[in-house]
Amino acid sequence: MADISLTSTSVEDVTADVLILPVLTGHGDAGPRVLGPESLTAVAGAIGLRGTLDEVRRIPAPAGLAAASVVLTGLGASALADVPAEDLRRAVGAATRALAGSGSAALAVPGASDEQLAAAAEGALLGAYAFTAHKTADARSALERVEVLGAQDASTVQGALDRAWIVADAVNLTRDLVNTPPNLLFPEEFARRAAAAVADLPVEVTVLDEHQLDEGGYGGIVGVGQGSVRPPRLVRLDYRPADASQHVALVGKGITFDSGGISLKPAAGMDEMTSDMTGAATVLSATVAAAALGLPVHVTTYLALAENLPGGGAQRPGDVVTMRNGTTVEVLNTDAEGRMVMADALVDAVADAPDLVMDVATLTGAAVVALGKRTAAVMGTEQGRRTVLDASEAAGEPFWPLPFPSELRADLDGLVADLRNVGDRAGGALTAGIFLREFVGETEWAHLDIAGPAYASSPLGYMGKGATGMSVRTVLQVLADRAA
Repeated sequence: MADISLTSTSVEDVTADVLILPVLTGHGDAGPRVLGPESLTAVAGAIGLRGTLDEVRRIPAPAGLAAASVVLTGLGASALADVPAEDLRRAVGAATRALAGSGSAALAVPGASDEQLAAAAEGALLGAYAFTAHKTADARSALERVEVLGAQDASTVQGALDRAWIVADAVNLTRDLVNTPPNLLFPEEFARRAAAAVADLPVEVTVLDEHQLDEGGYGGIVGVGQGSVRPPRLVRLDYRPADASQHVALVGKGITFDSGGISLKPAAGMDEMTSDMTGAATVLSATVAAAALGLPVHVTTYLALAENLPGGGAQRPGDVVTMRNGTTVEVLNTDAEGRMVMADALVDAVADAPDLVMDVATLTGAAVVALGKRTAAVMGTEQGRRTVLDASEAAGEPFWPLPFPSELRADLDGLVADLRNVGDRAGGALTAGIFLREFVGETEWAHLDIAGPAYASSPLGYMGKGATGMSVRTVLQVLADRAA
């Protein structure tokens, strides 16, 4: 990931390859205004810039600037005070994303508050991401270094930059895991990488293999993973600082590849099912960041890892499995596998007696139909939903609450078992959440269905194509709020 540092060098004297400057929209008869040397405002007007969000233009540096070139990026507002933190992330991230192949960039946001400058820095780091691990030629590496122009003795700004780096590193960890091809990231390998990610942090790791899962009664995880020659795993991470007064449990769906099993998915788009482990990557990354930041909150994290393939030993539609808590479930659709592995992990998470349980999953296509590809769904208890919505607003990630209509519960009554793993097609995201609710009891709980925004088919702001890392910042914000 790009390095980031604070410098007291002036806009005119900074010698980076590129100088990034924000552009405000015009107000009344006034044209766009560059937050920088006045000469650039005239240039912006001459080349037709309007200062709208996602508008990025690179130009040669005019006389008087030591940088080789300038990137102007629109903020979408006529006054800096009116620019939300997320819009700053998005604007600056769009600029650094466009700078792949460059060595260094300097970022100046004259007049920004500490909060705004931190958001801009975070956006710069998020935009400066590229996954090139398997490129052998013509790969444009991400921007390598970002200098933030500010006062040299601004310790509060330096602290904000340090936090921005940890947060962006966590988001990019999720992106790396999700973008890794499924032949290289399978349950055992995911478990190994999870342990490696926390090796230098005060986090205890426990990994259950397929034999321990079978002996422990994890019927959901075992059943989903039995069609693959690469068996399932359940990873438990325990971050327990001495000064913690709150305990949050996290559960992540970790289907390292989802073919649908015997209920096979259509071929078109199946390659994107390498991303069906985004929930597990998200909660792992949030735990890593919480420990790196030293947040005084106890976090237990469960990664429910399996590969859903239609091998000769795969579970069949009509099978009945016994879950970790003894509940029996009819598997009517093997492509409704995420809720099965999550349910087993939720039973263990609740047994830890946390103050809050959050699960994160690319769970249903129905959530995408309901909310599109940029907004995630949140369900759960009333307080659990409110906790996530407050955190998502602070983090700048869009979530929308969905209900649990009481009449949908009857759709999950089993014919020969306690439950069935699917209900009616209408309201599919809701019935999936209602299924999970059966395994959390009275615990305060939030269910995050991130199926839409977890993986992008087109770039926007600091997010390129592929894994976005969306929801890592929200989950981390919940942990920070609980720590506070």
